[in-house]
Amino acid sequence: MRGIRACLCACSTLSLIVGTASPAFAQDASDAAARQGNAESEARRPTDIVVTAQKRIEKVQDVPIAISAFSGEDLNAQKVEGGFDLMKAVPNLTFSKNNFSGYNISIRGIGTKSISTTSDAGAAVSFNNTTLLRNRLFEQEYFDVERLEVLRGPQGTLYGRNATAGVINLISAKPKLNRFEGSIKGEVGNYNSRRLVGMLNIPIVTDKLGLRLAGSMTQREGYDYNSVTKHRINGRDLWSGRVTLGFEPVPSVRGSLIWERFHEKDDRSRTGKQVCHRDAGPEMVGSTPTEEANPFDPASNPFRRALFSTGCKAGSIYDDAAFGTPNGLALSPITALLVLNQSFGFGTNAETGQAQYFLNLSDPYGGMMQSRNLREIASFNDPRYRAGADILQFNLDIDVTDALTLSSQTAFNWDKVYSFQDFNRFNTVPVFNDTSLLLPNSGGNGGDFRQMAPGGIFCDPQIGCSNTIGTFDVASSDSKQFSQELRIQSDFDGAFNFSLGANYTKFKAREEYIVMSNITTALSMIYPVNGSGNQTTCGIGSAWLDRADPPTPIEDSFCPYIDPNPVESINGLGHNYFRSSNPYWLTSYGLFGEAYWNINPDLKLTMGLRYNHDRKRFTPIPSQLLMAPTIIGGGLSGIGYPAEPDINLKWGNFTGRIGLDWKPVLSFTDETMLYAFFSRGYKGGGMNPPSPGFATGEQMVKAGIFKPGEGFYDFLVSTNPDLLNVLTFPGKEYGPTFKPEYVNAFEIGAKNSLLGGTLILNASAFYYDYKDYQVSQIRDRTAVNENFDSTIYGAELQAVFSPAQDFRLIANIGYLKTRIADGESSIDIMNRNLGDPDYTVFKPWFQLPSNCVVPTAVAERWLQDNQALGNYWGVCGGVGGLLGMLIYPPIMDPATGQPYDPANYPELNGGAGLKTDLSGNEMPNSPRWTVNLGAEYTMHFGDNWSTTIRGDGYWQAKSWARVYNLNPYDRLRSWTNFNLTLAVDGPEGLHMEAYVKNVFNSTPITDSFLNSDDAALTTNVFTLDPRIIGFSIAKKF
Repeated sequence: MRGIRACLCACSTLSLIVGTASPAFAQDASDAAARQGNAESEARRPTDIVVTAQKRIEKVQDVPIAISAFSGEDLNAQKVEGGFDLMKAVPNLTFSKNNFSGYNISIRGIGTKSISTTSDAGAAVSFNNTTLLRNRLFEQEYFDVERLEVLRGPQGTLYGRNATAGVINLISAKPKLNRFEGSIKGEVGNYNSRRLVGMLNIPIVTDKLGLRLAGSMTQREGYDYNSVTKHRINGRDLWSGRVTLGFEPVPSVRGSLIWERFHEKDDRSRTGKQVCHRDAGPEMVGSTPTEEANPFDPASNPFRRALFSTGCKAGSIYDDAAFGTPNGLALSPITALLVLNQSFGFGTNAETGQAQYFLNLSDPYGGMMQSRNLREIASFNDPRYRAGADILQFNLDIDVTDALTLSSQTAFNWDKVYSFQDFNRFNTVPVFNDTSLLLPNSGGNGGDFRQMAPGGIFCDPQIGCSNTIGTFDVASSDSKQFSQELRIQSDFDGAFNFSLGANYTKFKAREEYIVMSNITTALSMIYPVNGSGNQTTCGIGSAWLDRADPPTPIEDSFCPYIDPNPVESINGLGHNYFRSSNPYWLTSYGLFGEAYWNINPDLKLTMGLRYNHDRKRFTPIPSQLLMAPTIIGGGLSGIGYPAEPDINLKWGNFTGRIGLDWKPVLSFTDETMLYAFFSRGYKGGGMNPPSPGFATGEQMVKAGIFKPGEGFYDFLVSTNPDLLNVLTFPGKEYGPTFKPEYVNAFEIGAKNSLLGGTLILNASAFYYDYKDYQVSQIRDRTAVNENFDSTIYGAELQAVFSPAQDFRLIANIGYLKTRIADGESSIDIMNRNLGDPDYTVFKPWFQLPSNCVVPTAVAERWLQDNQALGNYWGVCGGVGGLLGMLIYPPIMDPATGQPYDPANYPELNGGAGLKTDLSGNEMPNSPRWTVNLGAEYTMHFGDNWSTTIRGDGYWQAKSWARVYNLNPYDRLRSWTNFNLTLAVDGPEGLHMEAYVKNVFNSTPITDSFLNSDDAALTTNVFTLDPRIIGFSIAKKF
């Protein structure tokens, strides 16, 4: 609790000299607020804030929902400029970017921890009450905002299918039809930051038609540093513009047409630094040394030990040791290159007459340590980031009668993002040998590889030329959305009112994730992956020049196709890189209604019901890394990405809420509302991205790769028909789809105004019974989404106190407790054997994506039976089963005296590992406490001059990054943040401001992401912006 005491102490001290205007209590209900979309923000009494949380104009204190609301002025005053800042102003809300092109907003422990194009957000993000399934609202900076509302708790009745956590609703400023006005603000700051924000409001026809133009532009240098290129990275160069046409031809008809455009082109980093506790591998397996001296091939001894290494091991991401690099010998492509060179030969050095390998036989990372600075990476390429979004929205309100209003909202949203960056974010030592010294055609298969890496420089078509290993990734998304909603609302004078509506959404997206490495490109050229063994035949694109579109006849497919194009213009057909392509279509409609019955003037019953119907279609396109239609290639195509049949899912579900709110007359408050509600929420299920496209034996026979009647085929079938399945997963207990989420939520709350309206005190408590919460981890080169039941409960307190007109204090405090249900379990890839000495983790053949777990006795027997690397490729199954029968004796199980069969060990789940018991674990990104304290004090002097001093402090308790709660690896430490602002307001709309965000320049880790087995179990971490110092001048006119 030291962190919370420090925050309370610091903020309490600050409150003695300054005060705050609460973000949730600074908006005035002006005359125009009588109509939807025209509520104006004027600072007045805290009780006068106006929101549209229930899609009707209401004062926040009259709405029986836990809400935090911010006017545009509040956002600026608190320096809430995006999602990272929002979590510091709302109780029980956390925010972090995820590993790809999205983000995770978590409200009361419910967020988006599933990774799939078909996943829905847990917290709905809306623009003027229209939910946007893909958006840039947390990458662009807020500008010309009327207000921002954060609704906590399930909001499925009015907001639909993906609001189980709550809703974040941004309301843009609308044209004022009766006056001309404008504003402009310029800002400069450290990191060479430059920002320009402006607005112009033009009444075209007074009280009938108006135009509002608004925009913002930000440029700055990067917060991070690339020690290889010597460049600052993670900078910003972005702009946003909005055009709003507002109209009210007659008093009963009003509306707006809005177009907003966002554009970004810079070197934004999608992820933070990558950390690793280097895993050297065990010295012993059982009682057998892993590096037993081998006089015939001493170079292979370190590799033998590395076969039992995961590359990185579990440890605190805050320790000094976390800034290591992986055990490079444990990377399966590195091991494969050694084995292929040994087994088939690579070439003879013309000068020495000795065999020469393609790679140096040493750890490519050299045991290097990284800088401990979370803002420093080492990469020979800087990130490249491109994003764009267009929102077109038409809002129309028609007063059918004096008591009935028909509302229509039509929206189109186009969203694109492209991000290229270093996958590992640290460099290697030089690894490639000079192939120009090789004798021609001296390889074991007669291949000529002299031009493969002349001078020790290997040129990859996507990554470029380098003497070190380079691995980069691209995350991209392209989506389109159409939404239409119709509502009719009543405003009767009597006891009964209602709201009825229908909503339709059509959405399509294609998301891609590509990992490119010069090592996998090199493997594509080498026999036996290269079926011809000749680089000239199977070099970069050469074997496929002038070929027709795939599929190509089997007899012409000697090797995986190597895409010859640079990274930003790849043709998407290459098998030298990993590509996950995910086309997705959604059609959804909802019918909803709420009824409001005032049982008496102080007591109201609310009943809401919604029917959601979702239909999702997904085209599985298996990845094809190093796949080719050969016996070793294990696939059905050497070029392109054949699609499997579409997966179609649909759900129909009822959600809703029922509750009472009561406004008693109490002697000690000015106004009080008590409420109690039950609500049910729903979020759709989806489809897991497909695994690698391994061909079955049946498919390979049908394709002619295996031919019945030939001796080789007959030998395999007579020995073991399963050997026809060249590549197999060590265990696959998950399916192609994951289930929807459901929540039953109970909430009570109180909203109070005291001391003549100078004190607002709101509190809420909640309990959730949550079913099938969706969580992902990267396994088998895909995102495996699993479902877990849990319970959640907590409480929130929001207070604003204004003891004097110019002195204000605020507090936002959240308490949260989460618990995963008894009986839930999952395989943790960071801890596959649960530390049990009876089981050992083993590295697979390089085409297989995941480590496996075998009984330690089997692993020890393998060590004893095999010198060098032996038949290591058979331990985890797959191609080793085939090659093992031809070259090596089978892998024996001492317990049975027979060849090892994972089926004899059901606890190993086919070799995937032991399951971790999750019973009682906490849910990820669910800190027990969040605390925001602030203060603001204004001093007046001269004619219309004033100075305002403001301070805000935030503290977030420790939490877990994953459901496994593996201590200390999964632990996210508590952290604090402080902001200070000094503002001067002058006559005629002049405003000057100096501020410091993150005063103490802290670098908290807000989340982490575990990469896959074949990425050596490295961990990406995410953090906040550093200390930001800025000065701005603004003028209204």
